[in-house]
Amino acid sequence: MLKQNWQITEPFTAVIFDCDGTLTAIEGIDYLAELRGVYTQVASLTQQAMAETGLTPALYEQRLDLVQPSQADILQLGVEYCHRLMPYIAQVITALQELNKAVYIISAGLKPAVNSLAAHLSIPSDRVKAVDIFFDDKNAYHGFDLKSPLIHNQGKQNFVKEIQKMYPQILYIGDGLNDLAVRGDVARFVGFGGAFYRNHIARACDFYITDFAALLPLALTDVESKQLDLSVAALYQKGLEILNN
Repeated sequence: MLKQNWQITEPFTAVIFDCDGTLTAIEGIDYLAELRGVYTQVASLTQQAMAETGLTPALYEQRLDLVQPSQADILQLGVEYCHRLMPYIAQVITALQELNKAVYIISAGLKPAVNSLAAHLSIPSDRVKAVDIFFDDKNAYHGFDLKSPLIHNQGKQNFVKEIQKMYPQILYIGDGLNDLAVRGDVARFVGFGGAFYRNHIARACDFYITDFAALLPLALTDVESKQLDLSVAALYQKGLEILNN
């Protein structure tokens, strides 16, 4: 059954999504590694970051040094992000925006690819926080933003605290340890396991979902739920059933 006090009474003013493994079913760096024939080594490091150590600058750099993605690879990743959207996420984001909530993406992914996904979901580019990547004059890999807070496990907190200055009531949803790090800084944290189910994240969350339909009841007040159009209202009811089961 649903937990007591599961429905908020004060509306969220902003909703922040992680990207890889949350909005989209893939881990971008692992996809790039597969393109480059180094999947086994890189996926092992990704699993280590998501499940054990958290993200570190050394691990971030190690993966990109192994992959050496070209600019064309990053463009292809952006297309793949859009092809591998999690079910219902586009409808959920549209509904949140129609209820005047600011929707953000905060990701340790590579910015050009994350921006492509954001554009596909009608999220403004100034509401996307991700890691810059650099290329030489032949479009070959030439490094990344070593100063980005997002290559640190606690880095997402920096951006959450900035967003709070404008939007104090924040719901955050993500799937990894670097997402869990913001749990104490937001009004509600929802863990997501629809792409990669992680028991240690689930145990640490008050709410852990595997279907984005279930996010709507957790994101809306009762008054807001009654403002949904028919198709989204049906999705909301589906979400209630998931939460109850």
